[in-house]
Amino acid sequence: MNSNVLLKSLLCFTLAAASATAPENGWRLVWSDEFKQPDGSRPDPSKWKYDIGGGGWGNRELEYYTSRKKNARIEGGRLIIEARREKYKNSRITSARLLTSGRFSLTYGRFEARIKIPRGQGVWPAFWLLSTNIGSIGWPDCGEIDIMENIGREPGTVHGTVHGPGYFAAHGVGGPVTLPGGVAVADDFHVFAVECEPGRVTWFMDGRQYFSVTPADLPANARWVFDQPKFLLLNLAIGGTWPGSPDDSTQFPLQMVVDYVRVYEKVPPAGIRPQ
Repeated sequence: MNSNVLLKSLLCFTLAAASATAPENGWRLVWSDEFKQPDGSRPDPSKWKYDIGGGGWGNRELEYYTSRKKNARIEGGRLIIEARREKYKNSRITSARLLTSGRFSLTYGRFEARIKIPRGQGVWPAFWLLSTNIGSIGWPDCGEIDIMENIGREPGTVHGTVHGPGYFAAHGVGGPVTLPGGVAVADDFHVFAVECEPGRVTWFMDGRQYFSVTPADLPANARWVFDQPKFLLLNLAIGGTWPGSPDDSTQFPLQMVVDYVRVYEKVPPAGIRPQ
């Protein structure tokens, strides 16, 4: 790629990121966290709680998730999720996984966050959704929507994926987006979003659609399970079956920085009453 083409590509993505702080008209903000608490404070407990434990619930991850401010805190009007190399419980790495389960959920709408991810082999940041019925029917029957996942060995690529009964883990249905010119996702903040509507989930990065899935895209006879209320999760995993383990080039501590999280609901056209 010559320098002029690269410059134009980078400019397009920069402008898109700058303009992608809100969706187009027709959306109403229904929930958000702008992380405006004092520096050093915990994330708002009325909005977030923590998953605590190690192993990544089957993913063979290396971190132990805690609720400590060392691993999740507010700094400069942003949420910091920090992975640290330290001995804790039965692990040598700590991190945090935050979720809105029991605090907020929504069935259809736009879920978005502005995030700067870390870089390094074995790093696995994620912004995602799970259905609220997970406690009664389990995973993957509840359905999972990965809004943003990145693994360190693919520095320029973000993955958007759905998981459900018969299409989960390595067989999830998804699509990647890769920045042009070898640019790393970790170089800057980006806005990651999905729009969930009946029978369709659509992915966006910096305001640009890059993937969409409907029931017709699922494996034969597979069930569509995404028309249920969903809660949000943010986490920074280290290691596991997909990204592999960190190596000597991975520099701890690692930070996933979240500028905001916002959820929008579609506004019905004038004259049409919502169901």
